[in-house]
Amino acid sequence: MPGLTHKLFGGTALYPKVKALGHYPDYFWWVLRGKPVRSPHLLKQRTVLEYGKLYRLRTFIEVGTYYGEMIDAVLAHFDRIYSIELNAELAALARRRFEGRPQIQILEGDSQRKLPELLAGISESALFWLDGGYNMWENQRGSDDRLLVELRAILSHRVQNHTVLIDDARGFTGANGTLSAAQLAAKIERDFPRRKVAIERDILRITAR
Repeated sequence: MPGLTHKLFGGTALYPKVKALGHYPDYFWWVLRGKPVRSPHLLKQRTVLEYGKLYRLRTFIEVGTYYGEMIDAVLAHFDRIYSIELNAELAALARRRFEGRPQIQILEGDSQRKLPELLAGISESALFWLDGGYNMWENQRGSDDRLLVELRAILSHRVQNHTVLIDDARGFTGANGTLSAAQLAAKIERDFPRRKVAIERDILRITAR
């Protein structure tokens, strides 16, 4: 069904809405299967909202807009939303989808450049959702470089208490010379001792100590 949905509606304004209809069935199927490692998108949305509320954050910054599903889920809970998307078509689709909402900015380009540029104008604590496809699936070689550049920019920022959530922690397997999730967590805590890292429900969570 996901393949058929994408074939019929992919690239259109209807696709995000049709795709979102599958979030609840996906969630209940996940529960019925005993809550396996891969978390459904609905749970990820709830996690983002939970951390935003817990740390009283009003700025949301996302890497990996895709079809704007996370933005749509959280837009009522943040005063300012920034989302970076490398793919020009997806960025354009997101701009059309959220046109007329001045609190939302879609930034097109490489997050290694766009994120530091964005951070230069950020003066308060923010919640970061990093979902930029850092892991290459199906035995393809991935790279830690882009994620590490993003993390360095965030965690070295003059505002010292940003909260960072990284999606698809299960994809950090340590294969092909890349860091495993545990190694990445240890590196973050070693390089930034004022931070602590937890891995839960396929999300790597970085918060202040």
